Amino acid sequence: MSSATLKPGPAAADSEAPIATLRAGDTVDSVYACARKDRLLARTGAPYLSVELRDRTGAIAGRAFRSADALASTFERGDLVRVTGRVQRFRDQLQLELNTIARAGEPESDPAAFLPAAYRDLDELDGFLEHLTGEVADRRLRALLEGLLSDPELRAQWRRAPCTRGGHHAYLGGLLEHTVAVGTLALEVAQLHPRLDRDLLLGAALVHDIGKTREFTYGADFGLTEEGALLGHIQLGLELLRERSTPALDRERRLALEHCVLCHHGPDPAPGRRFGSPEALALYRLNSLEAAVKGTLEHGLPGPGGAPRRADGA
Repeated sequence: MSSATLKPGPAAADSEAPIATLRAGDTVDSVYACARKDRLLARTGAPYLSVELRDRTGAIAGRAFRSADALASTFERGDLVRVTGRVQRFRDQLQLELNTIARAGEPESDPAAFLPAAYRDLDELDGFLEHLTGEVADRRLRALLEGLLSDPELRAQWRRAPCTRGGHHAYLGGLLEHTVAVGTLALEVAQLHPRLDRDLLLGAALVHDIGKTREFTYGADFGLTEEGALLGHIQLGLELLRERSTPALDRERRLALEHCVLCHHGPDPAPGRRFGSPEALALYRLNSLEAAVKGTLEHGLPGPGGAPRRADGA
């Protein structure tokens, strides 16, 4: 998205105008996220379209009084939309008087311009992921991990996906950041407890959330794919691992890895509702620790009764 600032005045226009730069009188031709969409009635009884548009710099209300129903049929709430119109001041608030609004085409819409993103450098995190993969001495597990990393499409989704939609690491790159953090913790715990199967624990830590590469959609907000909504990331992760398992990964080793992935949120999905290995238990605890600490840093300490509380006390 362009960082150029619009100059106030009737002639001002920008093909990609950040909302925070808009001023009364500006004309706009830009792509924004549609966070709200309503069909309302004016005092005359005529329908009009009311929307809330936003990008990473702010939000602005939009109104269309002409062809409201026809315009509304061209997009849905949650879409990225291309809009044209003029910024006006109404009751001391800026709003966009819409001429046109329609779903934006794929080539002109980049979710990174509208969705929160990781502050940490993704190339650096990618390097850490490769380093942790190289720490797996078991050639069977390392071959599986290297095969996953060598897939350009999967690698891109690993870098892109959030970890959650509204909890910890709820931003682009969150999955990669969380994966590296849990893998680092696994490596440290394995050094403290040498009786643990170090390669199994580290390998499981690196793939425990890999199903999230197939779980999310990207638009005005993070959404869920159909398989993400119906199956969830644990099942998707197990399916992905089975698809990518190499012949060298024998059945016993594959089952041990899958059990760790299955139980990383707790033993409830497992037969008998119990952990089948100390590595599965360790992964569950490390994943919970990393998620809880990150969630607290982002959203604050739990309040009375365990309810989340922001760090500013609200």
